[in-house]
Amino acid sequence: MRRRPVSSSALASVGYDRTRHVLEVEFHHHGIYRYLGVESAIHRALLDAESKGRYFQARIRDRYPCERLV
Repeated sequence: MRRRPVSSSALASVGYDRTRHVLEVEFHHHGIYRYLGVESAIHRALLDAESKGRYFQARIRDRYPCERLV
């Protein structure tokens, strides 16, 4: 999956697969994680959030099944 860089002190890049509803998040210091069952609206809101780290903590972390890739 292709990820694109984001402006964030916590997140380095974000990618999304619309057909599978899979979100990939690369953190600056904690690896790359894949989140399953994420709606496209959540992905868009993450990219639009003023603080991507805060949005991730509030709306994604611990709300979707995930797996660490790296």
